[in-house]
Amino acid sequence: MKTVREVMTGEVSACTTDDHLFDAATMMKERNVGAVPVCGSNQELLGMVTDRDLVIRGYANKKPGSTPLQEVMSDKLYHVAPDATLQEASNVMAEHQVRRLPVVEQGKLIGILSLGDLSLEDMSDEAAGRALGEISERPELH
Repeated sequence: MKTVREVMTGEVSACTTDDHLFDAATMMKERNVGAVPVCGSNQELLGMVTDRDLVIRGYANKKPGSTPLQEVMSDKLYHVAPDATLQEASNVMAEHQVRRLPVVEQGKLIGILSLGDLSLEDMSDEAAGRALGEISERPELH
C-alpha cells in the first residue's frame, strides 16, 4: 500500500501566530483552500485554522480581521508521519473526524493529506469512503 508521502500535498502555505484572521482568510482565498496550518518560526506545527474557525470563532463573535489567529485556531491537532500507510492515515481521519491531516516529520510540517488525496488513490477508495462516512456522521447531541 502507498504511503502518505506518495500522495500528500507537499507545498503547503502556512500562517504564523503573528498573523491575523484577515491574513488567513486572504491566504485561503488565494490558494482556494479551506484550512491553513499555523506554524512557528521553525515550521513546527502549532495549530490549524479552517474557514469554519474564521466564521464561527471569529467573525460570528464580532472579532475584527485584526484578531490574532491564536484566538480562533484549533490547537488540538492530529497528524500523521509521512511513512504511514494510507490506511493508517484514513483511520486517524475517521476516528477524529478530520478532513485534512497535517504531515509532520521530525517535528516539522512537511505536507497535508486531505480526504480528496485519499479518494484519488484506487487502493484507498474503501479507506476514503469509510473515513468520509465516519467524518460525515453527525455526533449525538447530549
